[in-house]
Amino acid sequence: MSSSSSSTPTCHLRVRANTVVAGASSKKTRGLRRLNAVAETSAMEVVELKKGIAELYDESSGLWEDIWGDHMHHGFYDPNADVSVSAPDHRAAQIRMIDEVLQFAGISEEAPIRGPKNVVDVGCGIGGSSRYLAGKYGANCKGITLSPVQAQRANALADAQGLANKASFQVADALDQPFPDGQFDLVWSMESGEHMPDKAKFVNELARVAAPGATIILVTWCHRDLGASEKALKPEEKRLLDKICNAFYLPAWCSTADYVQLLQSLSLQDIKAEDWSPYVAPFWPAVIRSALTWKGFTSLLRSGTKTIKGALAMPLMIQGFKKDLIKYSVITCRKPE
Repeated sequence: MSSSSSSTPTCHLRVRANTVVAGASSKKTRGLRRLNAVAETSAMEVVELKKGIAELYDESSGLWEDIWGDHMHHGFYDPNADVSVSAPDHRAAQIRMIDEVLQFAGISEEAPIRGPKNVVDVGCGIGGSSRYLAGKYGANCKGITLSPVQAQRANALADAQGLANKASFQVADALDQPFPDGQFDLVWSMESGEHMPDKAKFVNELARVAAPGATIILVTWCHRDLGASEKALKPEEKRLLDKICNAFYLPAWCSTADYVQLLQSLSLQDIKAEDWSPYVAPFWPAVIRSALTWKGFTSLLRSGTKTIKGALAMPLMIQGFKKDLIKYSVITCRKPE
């Protein structure tokens, strides 16, 4: 497969904003009510969820970095790509994912003249996206994560790569970010939204810290959009997602259409949403194969029970994608000037 090419994808499955709410305002109201119901999680449950997320990534991040490098997200592959490509090719696909997302969002390649100057990386992992954006655009990047291990490692890597003056990381909650209003001209969230127990509050925080005219990029796992006559997912679909939630410390899922409705409710502009599931298809089989190597297997056994539990659930992700239940959603918008 090719490396970090930024050619424009050709067969995206577009979810147009104007079709999400087509028909009647009551459909939008029902969607927002459903999201509010999802958010009704007890304070104790939220505390336990955040604790589980932090511990999962405290345990697993070192293992992931050792095998896959410092980007803790899906790669972007050409459709029908050879899934048996080497680890360096998979790492190149992860870089390509960042570039494809930036292009989709209309972020200029003319760095640093027109690129972002101040970036927040919400759910930063060990800082791979932030360091890449700092290097590409000369941007000042701030990353937040629930995991102390991730924040410490992200700062160490920034220092080792000569980027400590451009990229810094701290432990903080994405639902209560430690930043003033309107600070960032690029708000970046790469595969962290699925961990958020209150999607409305999450989106509100993304918009709050965005400067006027800023671009907001949200890449996240979603469940399929509901049909016009559906009020909920099918019972068997819920059961599959519940198993994944239990393994990966995820709250209830929402759809791409739900996110679009939330963005519209905040009067954000230029909303675009696409399903890139066909472009990430080789990712989970590759992760499973890496876990089955001797290095992967022995490292997994040493990593801890939460990591092992997550590894055993990886085939469920493949099943969810194949059933068209799980969607890899790329959503962008702009805050009004």
